[in-house]
Amino acid sequence: MILLKLYVIPSLYRQGKFERVSIYENDILLLMLNYKMETESLIKLLSEYLLESDLDEIKEILTDIEAKIKRFASKKEFLQDNEL
Repeated sequence: MILLKLYVIPSLYRQGKFERVSIYENDILLLMLNYKMETESLIKLLSEYLLESDLDEIKEILTDIEAKIKRFASKKEFLQDNEL
């Protein structure tokens, strides 16, 4: 599912369908929160089918999502450590 959503995002950007981009990126975030994914393997597979510029965009999106996941994890740990 993540692979398919990543594949279509560059096209959605070009079409100006930013509301769908937002939904797809959020879907990817939620899937990555719940399932461990090797992003490098996704990028490698997509590299066979996408332009380099599209791959760069996907890498940037994945970097942003991974940063959000780290923030969520650190906040969750903080809340657990400070429970009353």
